[in-house]
Amino acid sequence: MKLSVFTLCISSAAAFMASQPVGRDSIALQAERSQALPFLNRPALLDGSMAGDVGFDPLGLSGIDDVGVDLYWLREAEIKHCRVAMLAVAGILQVEIFGPAPGCEAATAKCQMDSFWQLWNSHPQYIAAGLIGITIIEMVSGIATTSGRETGVREPGDFGLDPLEFGKGDPARFQRLKAQEVANGRLAMWAAAGLLGQGCTTHEGGIENFMNALSDNAF
Repeated sequence: MKLSVFTLCISSAAAFMASQPVGRDSIALQAERSQALPFLNRPALLDGSMAGDVGFDPLGLSGIDDVGVDLYWLREAEIKHCRVAMLAVAGILQVEIFGPAPGCEAATAKCQMDSFWQLWNSHPQYIAAGLIGITIIEMVSGIATTSGRETGVREPGDFGLDPLEFGKGDPARFQRLKAQEVANGRLAMWAAAGLLGQGCTTHEGGIENFMNALSDNAF
């Protein structure tokens, strides 16, 4: 009987000892989880090397490469939209606070969606000139993106524009600045979408709509 109990204890201890490699495997598996979505595995191509990369890709878009779109192209598009959104939000709020720019006095509405149509009705040539400018910029950036994908030399979003020479300073600080650009750009895309959405539905400026919500306790 004593021998049986002793054997049972030894086997139980051996069982616990055998579980240690499993624990290591579990830790290794956990290390491959997405930082943004811990319940999903980290996408293979999102290894944290890009600024702002936290492994967020629930739709698996980073793995697409057979329809003319790959991670390089997606990264280029994200950075471009980040920069455009930051400019858009700053422009919308600036015009609402300080009024229209010289030459655009016809755009008097606080809601910039309405002021766009005011400008379109009074000076359609301004809108046409803006569209032509956007087309030229897209052509230049398209050439840069295509050549960058082919050569692998150019980093997505890099147009060599660094007048303050941040890139020549501390590399760690420069990486932090790039991560901040992406983080603020992503926030700006949400902000721009919100300003456009509320402008089209309420026909009020963003700040005006916010102040009315505060006074009406609408939220």
